Amino acid sequence: MDERIQKYEDKMKKTLGGFETELSTIRAGRANPHILDKLTVDYYGTPTPIQQVANVTVPEARMIQIQPWESSLIKAIEKAILVSDLGLNPSNDGKVIRLIFPELTEERRKDLVKDVKKKGEAAKVAVRNIRRDANDAFKKLKKEDVSEDEIKELGDKVQKLTDKYIKDVDAAIDKKSKEILTV
Repeated sequence: MDERIQKYEDKMKKTLGGFETELSTIRAGRANPHILDKLTVDYYGTPTPIQQVANVTVPEARMIQIQPWESSLIKAIEKAILVSDLGLNPSNDGKVIRLIFPELTEERRKDLVKDVKKKGEAAKVAVRNIRRDANDAFKKLKKEDVSEDEIKELGDKVQKLTDKYIKDVDAAIDKKSKEILTV
């Protein structure tokens, strides 16, 4: 593929990857350890992801179990969960922290789907902005002795990429929405 197009495809790929990562942090009624990905605890003065200081498991469909490697971290992990926007109440027995996921209400599910669609829309806007940047860059090629046909061809290729990534974003939205609405 043309290296003039490659960098824009890479940017679109990153946008889609970032969106999919964001979707993995949205909880859909069943326990997903990825919702803890953004949480960090103070570990000897360094903010450290929970997964690096504890064993995180999903023993049941609606429970995450966090077993810190050092029991002194229990309070710090609990605090990190409480101050996060997860809306979960951790319970601990001195060795293990358990996060119980309540069954999502119909209203909460619809709110989550709206949120997914809003994030998807933002990802699609980002992809379209990349297309616009590419087309602006291609227009500047006229000054560098690149033919109109070649510039049009580059524009068409970027449009095909844009269509592909918009379709991928839509597919991710549909998949996550179905997952959220499945009771």
